[in-house]
Amino acid sequence: MSVAPLSFDAPVAAPPAWLPAAAARLAGAPAGDVLAWALSAFGAGLTVACSMQDGVLVDLAVRADPAVEVVFLDTGFHFPETLETARRLQARYRLNLVTLHPDPDAAVFRRDGTGACCEARKVAPLDRHLAGRAAWVTGLRRTESPSRAGAATVEWDAGRGMAKINPIVAWSDDDVERYILEHDVIVNPLRDKGFASIGCAPCTLPGSGRSGRWAGTGRLECGLHLVSRGR
Repeated sequence: MSVAPLSFDAPVAAPPAWLPAAAARLAGAPAGDVLAWALSAFGAGLTVACSMQDGVLVDLAVRADPAVEVVFLDTGFHFPETLETARRLQARYRLNLVTLHPDPDAAVFRRDGTGACCEARKVAPLDRHLAGRAAWVTGLRRTESPSRAGAATVEWDAGRGMAKINPIVAWSDDDVERYILEHDVIVNPLRDKGFASIGCAPCTLPGSGRSGRWAGTGRLECGLHLVSRGR
């Protein structure tokens, strides 16, 4: 199994003394309670990352704070359905949405390979943005792939020197679908076409779990959640 290139040169920040107790206390807490804690602890220093696969995490976050910052990585290679999902979510919730873009001369997959492309168009823009934040929230779930099976509700992102909050990390696929139905959550139309995980158009095919991402390569992660960056 291959992943995006690891960086072993980045400084690793030690987790703060308060983190183990907070992680233990919130390990089995409802997602809404986890988000309420994160907003109380980090305030304006908190940002919520959304891939626009669905609006579950966004719906949970704006229930806790309608003004919470939501970040979307526009790589320049998204499906039109993904961009439309972002527009729909922003319109419904009047989101405090920040769209991040890569540098004009960023690597492209056909010329530079998928690893360099993901690094330049996803990891680097997010790293730059998170440098001004104290913690970030993700929709990562353990059931999505073996590479995420050990994820915790509250983690330390050592590479970025900040807390990483995964409120729905313990949710099953059924939990996600139940929440979508109960709250009329906006979803990316590609989900109904067999895309269980939605990334950039040139590198994503229909498939279960994350099997459709970089299909045929055995790769499961773009680099945003690599172990070398935290946990």
